[in-house]
Amino acid sequence: MSAPRFDEIGYWSEIKLDIVRKYAQAYSTILAKQKAIQRYLYVDAFAGPGIHISRRTGEFIPGSPLNALHVNPRFTEYHFIDLDGDKAQHLRSLVGDDRTVNVHQGDCNSILLDVVFPRATYEDFARALCLLDPYGLGIEWRVVEKAGKMRSIELFLNLMVMDINRNVLWKDPNRVPCSQLERMDACWGDRSWRDLLYRRPDGLLPGLELEEKVGNEAVAAAYRQRLQKVAGFAYVPEPMPMRNSRGAIVYYLFFASPNKTGAKIVDDIFAKYRDRGVP
Repeated sequence: MSAPRFDEIGYWSEIKLDIVRKYAQAYSTILAKQKAIQRYLYVDAFAGPGIHISRRTGEFIPGSPLNALHVNPRFTEYHFIDLDGDKAQHLRSLVGDDRTVNVHQGDCNSILLDVVFPRATYEDFARALCLLDPYGLGIEWRVVEKAGKMRSIELFLNLMVMDINRNVLWKDPNRVPCSQLERMDACWGDRSWRDLLYRRPDGLLPGLELEEKVGNEAVAAAYRQRLQKVAGFAYVPEPMPMRNSRGAIVYYLFFASPNKTGAKIVDDIFAKYRDRGVP
């Protein structure tokens, strides 16, 4: 096994870790008191090696998997997934022989659908909190929709608008490569995004084909509506814009849940961070 590459993460990524950690603590506290629940899972689909390097301090900091393992009361099961074999193996070395922890190496879309989600069915009185935090458009809509239809899974989901703007929503949409269109289709679920994320400027004469792409807020609003109306999540709070060191929005952190209580807790957590500026 070669040494994994530890990601350097910025201020807003550290905020994301705090948000997920705080909700994981609240979630586990609530689920542990529900005697009818047979098991509840913590799932990280892009788990990495388990630790990161803070760009602000240069120090190692725990990632989502280690934060989740320190939640008390503990989750019944943990499922950590990464495509990179070295990162998955390093994470295995950190968690040791804990039999409640499952580290999977491979494509998270298939592993979630085939291995993890069947462990969290509503009918089996099982539940799951799942973090879907790719660097780009790495989560397929079929996974998100399946989670919504199951009514037993709550999601934190990263919609990478920087990737969308850079590779898909071009000034001339007819020049976008087919490979990028297919990536966007997989993320969105179909090509309905094409009519939602472009618009004709006001006052344009009939017959002209000129279009312009919508802004980040409109992209986020359209995806939020899709989480509710297509995937079937009952509660989707307004997403949290996550920024880079220059203050530009890189992605939106969504929360989607079948439960009003969970959405209220996350809405309150989001509110504490929403107006943070650039450090």
